[in-house]
Amino acid sequence: MQKQGIYTIQENAPLTREVYRMVLAGNTGAITAPGQFVNIRVEGCYLRRPISVADWDDNTITLIYKVVGEGTRRLSRMGGPGAALDLLVGLGNGYDLDCCGKAPVLLGGGVGVPPLYGLAKRLWRRGITPTALLGFGSADEVFGEREFCALGCPTMVATVDGSYGHKGFVTDLLREAGMRYDYFYTCGPEPMLRAVYDACDCSGQLSFEERMGCGFGACMGCSCKTKYGTKRICKDGPVLKKEEVVW
Repeated sequence: MQKQGIYTIQENAPLTREVYRMVLAGNTGAITAPGQFVNIRVEGCYLRRPISVADWDDNTITLIYKVVGEGTRRLSRMGGPGAALDLLVGLGNGYDLDCCGKAPVLLGGGVGVPPLYGLAKRLWRRGITPTALLGFGSADEVFGEREFCALGCPTMVATVDGSYGHKGFVTDLLREAGMRYDYFYTCGPEPMLRAVYDACDCSGQLSFEERMGCGFGACMGCSCKTKYGTKRICKDGPVLKKEEVVW
């Protein structure tokens, strides 16, 4: 169940030119699964900004976000340690770890990478080490590789322009590495999700990005069709299982 509270900024620093890492101190009890998100009230913006949770512990939440509009631009300019933010926490339906198989693969694109790190950490705690495939546009957009490697995850990076790692997309890594996997988890822009869906013969889970109004299922603004009826990305998602996705 979601909770609202005031959280204090411990860190808000750039990872790349457009991507920031923010660490917030506060109550994390409402976060129960990787893949959930928070909704942040930003001064001067009418709607809250949904940001995926990259990681959390008993006292802090780590968010990694990209500056793409006025809301996230204002967020990136928030003051240093001690500044306060109003958050709705524990939103969304996260990844299900109970059906991960023995050799899962994680495929992330851009700011779809952060929630997969929290997922990898919790799989690792269960004694399962996933493979991480990370996709970016170019070398100056790459982040997260070191953190996945630190967990012991075999990690490969692809960039569209070939300026770092493999030239191409994360789905190219799947094919060209000839890797074995029996389940997949993915997060990223919709064209990437569809490519992963088509490339993977096994079952898996996909985390969808969608414009949201309320963020907790009241406004119905992010509804989508599935094989089992209409679902709300913010409430019933953002994670959906492959078997229910309708393109």
